[in-house]
Amino acid sequence: MLLRAFGFVPPSGLGTPAGFIALLAATLIAAGVVFAGWRLMRTDILVPAVIDTLRISGMVFGIVIAASMLSLVFRGFGGDELVAGFLEQVPGGKWGALALVMVVVFFLGFILEAVEIIYIVVPLLGAPILATDFSPVWFAVLLAMNLQTSFLTPPFGFALFYYRSVAPRSITTMEIYRSVIPFVAIQLVALALLITFPAVVTWLPDMLFR
Repeated sequence: MLLRAFGFVPPSGLGTPAGFIALLAATLIAAGVVFAGWRLMRTDILVPAVIDTLRISGMVFGIVIAASMLSLVFRGFGGDELVAGFLEQVPGGKWGALALVMVVVFFLGFILEAVEIIYIVVPLLGAPILATDFSPVWFAVLLAMNLQTSFLTPPFGFALFYYRSVAPRSITTMEIYRSVIPFVAIQLVALALLITFPAVVTWLPDMLFR
């Protein structure tokens, strides 16, 4: 059926030229994948790569499962209602609650990775915000922009670890920490602009889905 979909009809020989070209290309791709896998197996690259991938993926999914369980237990004991009631009492109304959520997410980025913040904090703090008339798309973009800072803020910013692994020994860790300050400031300025001008985020979705 797949060959017929490409225009290749076995009973009539090679079928159409387009079908023959598609079959030839698929055959070459399959042969290339098999040959590349065979070469990787012989050079002891594929097996360690697969093992490391499974180890890292298992760690990430373990974090996701644990974070989801913690969030469910917290919500099961009524923690989400307490958080919602607290945000309702924040001075400034919905804008004060939004500012508090952004500040909490920003400072949590210093000690937590973005995955943990998404699965633990966002369901608790995001639900009361989404209960207002704020655009969900706009709020999601604000959170994504805010979470980007967690990759740069010390001491657990992943980008800092990556740079530390390739930076020469003459560059100290404190110098790396100080070097990210302008980039974090740029992200915060961009976040402030998105808060001030929501149409930057909502204009295109409104045009596409109105």
